Amino acid sequence: MLTKGDDYPIHQTPEPIAYAGSDRNFYDRYFFNAYAPDGSAFMAAAFGVYPALNVADAHVAIVKDGKEYCLHASRVLGMERMDISVGPIAIDILEPLQRLKLTVTKSEGIAGEVVFEGRSFPIEEPRFVRRVGPRLFMDYTRLTQNVRVSGWLEVDGQRLELNGWVGTRDRSWGIRPVGAADPQPTPGAGIPQFFWQWTPVNFADRSVFFHINADADGKPWNTRAVILPDGAGPDGGHHTEAATMETELIPGTKHAKSGKLTIPMDQGAATMTLEPMATFLMRGIGYGGDWRHGALKGELAVAREDLDCENFDQNDMGNLHIQAISKATLSVPGQADQQGVGVFEQLILGPYRPLGF
Repeated sequence: MLTKGDDYPIHQTPEPIAYAGSDRNFYDRYFFNAYAPDGSAFMAAAFGVYPALNVADAHVAIVKDGKEYCLHASRVLGMERMDISVGPIAIDILEPLQRLKLTVTKSEGIAGEVVFEGRSFPIEEPRFVRRVGPRLFMDYTRLTQNVRVSGWLEVDGQRLELNGWVGTRDRSWGIRPVGAADPQPTPGAGIPQFFWQWTPVNFADRSVFFHINADADGKPWNTRAVILPDGAGPDGGHHTEAATMETELIPGTKHAKSGKLTIPMDQGAATMTLEPMATFLMRGIGYGGDWRHGALKGELAVAREDLDCENFDQNDMGNLHIQAISKATLSVPGQADQQGVGVFEQLILGPYRPLGF
């Protein structure tokens, strides 16, 4: 089947763009977040296509005053991957790898127009490859970019002007679990386990990125930290896979009370401390729940969901995956400390012995 994408030089296999290999879990996704400089308000969005499932979905969430206002949309993809819209939610690529726009045509009381402009060239994270027993669980590439944000959002007639906001966007594509779960267990897979932390943070003249996937004993299988000055090109910044994160948990939960990142540098170790201020529940943009990524909802479905992100069961499985909007302090040897803001994303499933699970 030929589609619009076939007229662009972007093929990755001998087949038309409509086909993406043979793995039913192939996906291609956009993610965005943005926040006020003082962390008082936050937004996030996700847009994904799942070629083998023939589904596209999109989500927008706005956090303010302890509430999370979410708009979900899903449709049949129709094998046309160049149409980056689902119902009221659309993405425009204004300048590849630099400027993108999210448009939300008013629906269920939520609307907006938000432009994300990169502070530097995106970083490419190490390729994520993970098997569970004999089965390929993840195999994907991700680029990440901190951004300056402009535009507006509206919830139930209340308008948020986003001038001065900053945030992060990413693009990832490859294989990870999407759609309905596989009902057949894999012998030899062991106890389900996943440990993930991600901390993209915006400072006045630079960005700091850190992520870690680790096994139950705390051994990283994918990690990197980057300190990236504004305007850096593809080879700019300080990159290391030797950074470490010390995490103090809120007692009785799997969510962080604080974090301290240590990044080795030639002049001595830099440190970044994180102090969570508010919580964003990731299920608000399709990470689990009834509107999980790749779920088949029919030809077109649009719905609103309001969540309480202050008073919730932190140990409920659906609430384990969060982004904590956080204050940050960066200390680099020989330089004055900088204050910034970012997110501390966390997901701990199953055993993780370094933190007592």
